[in-house]
Amino acid sequence: MSTAENTQPASASQPASASATSAPAASASSSASEAELAGLHFDPAPSIAGEVPGPRSSELLQRQAELESNARSYPRSVPIAIEEGFGATMKDADGNTFLDFFGGAGVLNVGHGNPDVLAAAAAQQRKLVHALDFPTRTKLDLMGKLKRLLPGRLRDTARFHFGGPTGSDAVESALKLTRAHTGRTPVIAFQGSYHGMTSEALAVTSDVDCGGPLSSPVHFMPYPYCYRCPLGLRPDGCGLACAKLVETSLKDPHSGIPKPAAVIIEPIQGEGGTIVPPAGYMTELRRITSEQDVPLIVDEIQAGFGRTGRMFACEHDEIVPDVITMSKALGGVGFPLSCIAYDSSLDTWGPGSHIGTFRGHQVAMAAGSAAIDFMERTDLVAHAERLGELALSVLREAAAGMPSIGEVRGRGLMIGIELVSDREARTPWPQLAGSLRRACCERGLIIEVGGHYRNVARFLPPLVITRALLLSGIEIFLQTLRELEGVLSPASSGPAD
Repeated sequence: MSTAENTQPASASQPASASATSAPAASASSSASEAELAGLHFDPAPSIAGEVPGPRSSELLQRQAELESNARSYPRSVPIAIEEGFGATMKDADGNTFLDFFGGAGVLNVGHGNPDVLAAAAAQQRKLVHALDFPTRTKLDLMGKLKRLLPGRLRDTARFHFGGPTGSDAVESALKLTRAHTGRTPVIAFQGSYHGMTSEALAVTSDVDCGGPLSSPVHFMPYPYCYRCPLGLRPDGCGLACAKLVETSLKDPHSGIPKPAAVIIEPIQGEGGTIVPPAGYMTELRRITSEQDVPLIVDEIQAGFGRTGRMFACEHDEIVPDVITMSKALGGVGFPLSCIAYDSSLDTWGPGSHIGTFRGHQVAMAAGSAAIDFMERTDLVAHAERLGELALSVLREAAAGMPSIGEVRGRGLMIGIELVSDREARTPWPQLAGSLRRACCERGLIIEVGGHYRNVARFLPPLVITRALLLSGIEIFLQTLRELEGVLSPASSGPAD
């Protein structure tokens, strides 16, 4: 769906603050949580003194370059050395304070240094840290809370498996589980996908620049990216053709695609550019996989734990997958942890089928449990939904007068702004996105860039961010974008990574 279909008219010269002040007022029901959340951030923020990077950050960045692998990525485009984090704010080694709209790539849903979570983690550290997969009260408590939060029948039927401490391993274990259960090997994944960097996770990741996909029996289907429909169709008349293609590929003996062990999909594509499938797509995919007796794996590693205004993003479509992968925010405030939740009917693999030395990280489990308690006590999921609606409203109003914004999309506090050099032709503008990320950093705002063409500015702030901080960051973003629109040309060179 194009920006014209999503926005209301706004003057190109309208300042970002005008959009912010005309945004919907915060509801009375949000005032209690807002009051508590307001104390969870550095104040003032942002606060920048001098150039970014400053001298101390520059020194540390240079030392890093001398010691660390050439594969390091984030400090190349966001050149700061982080010293502290609190809530939705960070300080660098020079004492500058930044608004964090990146949130550790979706890890820090309850914020940097959340006091409730750190207290639980500290108490657990004094008691027990490492326990392999032996039962502990801490682990059983976390599994009980997770089971209560799962969608639909999984609240009754779910089993959990903890493996290695990363999301990649959750994907590995989900694929291993479904292959062991079905006796089949092929997998259907989607164009634009990102599922991790280990062997099988990379095999179902479509980004060739990341080294994927590997030579594994994986067949990539088009994801319903309506702004750039891979089938050249219009959302209002396509009849969910992307889903139909999956169905015919599974039914047709001459499709060239053997019956797969699983279909794996992100309910909202993250690194692919914050792509939200159209209404009905996930429901249709669930129908197709159920009818064809193919397990459906929904990757909630980035979109889960309240990020989209639901505990799990698949709940927007009221579907219940067979397997859910979890990591990132599962560890509370950045402790490494991953697991899968799956229907007990799939639990046909044997003891030791998938193991990991750190699968019993008790501190991460205690932190995850405390984070769930905090989210429920502060109604953080509803808070994320409200602020997401506010952010989308402000951004879409501003976008009508900004020719470089092709589309604003997202759910909750998982937001993408696709940047183009020609709105009519929808020509990707990755150089603008890279320059924008760097310029925002210099003004105290940390954002991420993603998308098929590296032209999507992405917001993933901690869900504890306040209304005031959110609007302040959006104002910096829009003002910076307006200035760059005036000085950059589509043919200009600049950072695109």
